[in-house]
Amino acid sequence: MTLMTFVYLAAGLVLLMGGAEVLVRGASKLAALFGIPSLVIGLTVVAFGTSAPETAVSVQSAFSGSGDLALGNVVGSNIANVLLILGLTALVAPLIVSRQLIRLDVPLLIAAGLLVWALGANGVLSRLDGALLFACIVAYTLFMVISSLRESKKEAQAAVLDNPDGEPEASKAPMAWMIHVAMIAVGLALLVGGSHFLVEGATTLARALGLSDLVIGLTVVAIGTSLPELATSIMAAVRGERDIAVGNIVGSCLFNLLCVLGLAALVAPQGIPVPDNALVFDFPVMIAVSIACLPIFFTGYRIDRWEGLLFFAYYIAYTTYLVLYSTEQDSATLLGDALLFYALPLTTVTLAVLGIRSWKAQRA
Repeated sequence: MTLMTFVYLAAGLVLLMGGAEVLVRGASKLAALFGIPSLVIGLTVVAFGTSAPETAVSVQSAFSGSGDLALGNVVGSNIANVLLILGLTALVAPLIVSRQLIRLDVPLLIAAGLLVWALGANGVLSRLDGALLFACIVAYTLFMVISSLRESKKEAQAAVLDNPDGEPEASKAPMAWMIHVAMIAVGLALLVGGSHFLVEGATTLARALGLSDLVIGLTVVAIGTSLPELATSIMAAVRGERDIAVGNIVGSCLFNLLCVLGLAALVAPQGIPVPDNALVFDFPVMIAVSIACLPIFFTGYRIDRWEGLLFFAYYIAYTTYLVLYSTEQDSATLLGDALLFYALPLTTVTLAVLGIRSWKAQRA
């Protein structure tokens, strides 16, 4: 391990963050220009834009034969999105949750996680599996866009009736969309360069520390590629755009599972290998944190600061366990048992009680 390893990591993260920032700005303005609601922007355009680093890193890793890094990046990013990013965002400002997320998007996220888990149960995600996953994200995106355009059309017709002499926003700035498209292209170019540097640096670091590609993908690369989601959600929460803050996280998780992993499986020469420890531990953790969103979101349709602190504490414990386990420390077993047999059951009971109380209160 040399100084260049850290130069690669730093350059990769800077390019990824800069590229994601430019991409998100261009994509969100382009979507807003056509009247797409903020929640849909968060679930699709912003979520897909902030997930572009995961896409670039995972596809690059899979194509070069580092399938473990690609898989670890996706699973680790989803866990980081919910526990780390949602937790820190809620600590900055309590978040209001849309009913659509509870009724449609979070159940779809849970179903997508179960689908990937089932497809990988045979030890590999094949190109056929990748095609199926990619087809699912295309269907989801088309559904969201068509639904939002129908709503926008109704609102536009109502606005015309109220103000027949008004001019549509898009026609006021006919060249604006070209600027936004150019920003998207620049952002993608920065992401491609950043992903190359990050993969090179992360792979070298993993070998020097004696960690597997799966573990380094679940931790270092996952956190690095999730930084755009973190910055976007916190900034959206501070500015009062709560729908974008939460929608960005849920949409990014869906995009990671269906599009990122789907594309990575399509370009991987031999498919993406799924290690046994990922099937036994990491996939269940990812699905569990997705399921945990339902009762937390459901209790008053908001995420309070104490719930954000709970998520953040679990992420610290999860990351600590991964590092201890990969370095074969005896304390890993003790920490794992404490999480599995004490912390998780206690949290489950607490969230279940809160969810039942909230449901009864709403019925009353």
